[in-house]
Amino acid sequence: MNAKEYLKQAFYLDKRINSKLEQVESLNALATKATSTLSDMPKSPSRGSSKLEDTIVKIVDLQEEINKDIDKLVDLKKEIVRTIKKIEDKELQVVLEKRYLCFESWEKIAVEMNYSIQHIFRLHSKALKNIEV
Repeated sequence: MNAKEYLKQAFYLDKRINSKLEQVESLNALATKATSTLSDMPKSPSRGSSKLEDTIVKIVDLQEEINKDIDKLVDLKKEIVRTIKKIEDKELQVVLEKRYLCFESWEKIAVEMNYSIQHIFRLHSKALKNIEV
C-alpha cells in the first residue's frame, strides 16, 4: 500500500458510514409507513414475526455496524494524524490534513492557503514522498 492509498482509507470508510446511515434512514421510513391489514382470515401459526419486526431488527443490526465503523474511523484518523505529524514541514501537514482528514477539495485547499492549485499539487506530491507507511 502506498502513501496515497493509506491516507485515502479514512475517506472511503467515511463514505461507507454515510451510505449505511442513508440505508438506516430508508429503513426507518419503511418502518413508519407500515400499516396493519385487518382480515377475518386465520393466520398461519408458524409465521412467528412480522415484516415490521424484521425491519426493526435490520435497522438495529445496521446501526451496530455503523457504530463499529465509526470507532474504526476514529482510530484510523488518529493513526493518520500521527503519521502526518511525523512530517517536519507544517505546510505539508496542513495540505495532507485538509485533504485526507477534512476531505476538502483541491480548490478549497488552494483558496484557504492562498496558493494556486498547481502549487498545492506540488506540495501534496512532496508531502506524499515524506509519508512512511
